[in-house]
Amino acid sequence: MTEAAGPEEFDDINEVVGEEWESETTPYERIREVISYAYTPQSAEGVAESARTSPKTARKHLNALADEGFVSVSRGERGGKHYRRSRESLVVEQAADILANVTVDELVNRISEMRETISAFQTEYGVESPEELIVEQANQTLSEATENNDEIEPATLQEWQTTRRNLAFANAALSIANARRFVGGDSSPIEEEASTQ
Repeated sequence: MTEAAGPEEFDDINEVVGEEWESETTPYERIREVISYAYTPQSAEGVAESARTSPKTARKHLNALADEGFVSVSRGERGGKHYRRSRESLVVEQAADILANVTVDELVNRISEMRETISAFQTEYGVESPEELIVEQANQTLSEATENNDEIEPATLQEWQTTRRNLAFANAALSIANARRFVGGDSSPIEEEASTQ
């Protein structure tokens, strides 16, 4: 009786996927993809390694992406350039995603609802922002000015902060929709049109 042959050794799956990615994309595409997830500053060498290219090629494409506004550039501790995804490009991407999935009328309605939610928080707690509320509560705790020192629920703070962030993205999306209409030759702003309905 002969012994059954064992399974062949598998290649490192990450290496196989990496080689496939490298063969199917250009260095520019890989660098753009790597930097699109870089929310902390990265060196050109670090981006190059992740994008499977040379540091010289990475620098060239990172500088081009910076010129396009997709990447922001800062100086590191030793004076070298560091790159990361720009906040502006994140806002534009999020706004474009909103516009791709929500009609302008729905967007106007959601903006109105979020404004009402934020206004209700402001009225209930007597402050303009969740950060002010945190400071106010910390001051009350430190001074022990009130015996009934109710802590605000973390879920409430999170909801307020999330609503405010979503409102900012929704407003950016509405601004882009307005800009598109003006570029397209229609000079009536969407907000005016939506408010008359």
